[in-house]
Amino acid sequence: MIATKQKVKITLYKGGVFMKKRLYLIYPSHLVNKPVIWEFIKNFGVVVNIKSASMKGEVGLVTLELEGDKDEIEQSINWFQSKGIKVERIEQDIIEP
Repeated sequence: MIATKQKVKITLYKGGVFMKKRLYLIYPSHLVNKPVIWEFIKNFGVVVNIKSASMKGEVGLVTLELEGDKDEIEQSINWFQSKGIKVERIEQDIIEP
């Protein structure tokens, strides 16, 4: 059977909801050389795993996996967007036997 599922793991975590979310971050040219991920890590209690990063012309593309409290991850997404970074959530197809 083939099923389409969003790649999100949810467990109880310190009274909240723990999750793992994968995102594409698309940087505008004026932020490509700024330490945005460093600033993010300093300000949020979320585990960050950089899966890939590249430059295409004047645009930067970063694939991140964020792990932590659900509310903090949602605040993280809002923070990136407030900086002018476009955030796209990654959904993957999962093949189940």
